[in-house]
Amino acid sequence: MDIGKASYDRYLSGDDHGIGEIISEYKDGLILFLNSYVHNIITAEELCEDTFVRLAVKKPRFRGGSSFKTFLYSIAKNIALDHLRKNSNSVPMEELAELEDKADLEREYLKEEQKLALHSAMKKLRPEYECILWLTYFEELSNKEAAVVMGKSTHAIETLIYRARNALKTQLEKEGFVYENI
Repeated sequence: MDIGKASYDRYLSGDDHGIGEIISEYKDGLILFLNSYVHNIITAEELCEDTFVRLAVKKPRFRGGSSFKTFLYSIAKNIALDHLRKNSNSVPMEELAELEDKADLEREYLKEEQKLALHSAMKKLRPEYECILWLTYFEELSNKEAAVVMGKSTHAIETLIYRARNALKTQLEKEGFVYENI
């Protein structure tokens, strides 16, 4: 059973603990996903909050055509794209404290040094490549679910994954990374 869906259903029925469970379950991954769009961890945290506020206040209808996680990440992606459109003239300036916060959050979430190196290499890829790799490998969404989140066909996602993996392999080789089965 989809834990997010069950929690959301409970929230819609009046149990406020349901939204808290959703936040606890999805917050860290959602922040890092949003960061792949905005490249600023503080902004990603704010957009994550906006996502949960939209979910709690507007109570969008979850039709069940995908997993709850896909539904939530689609909302977050739209919020990130709206933010980028509104702020297209500004360039995000990350200060040292923000970089330290980002590194702490990533270390806590990823937990292994090899994954940190991989994540760092992903940051150097095209945003679209970083996003699809994040969704399919770290968030473990299926190609179909990732297609819904990114607004692309399943075939386009398969092609994108292939190109992203090759770009990541090339980037890792440039950095001297020893890898297996990427």
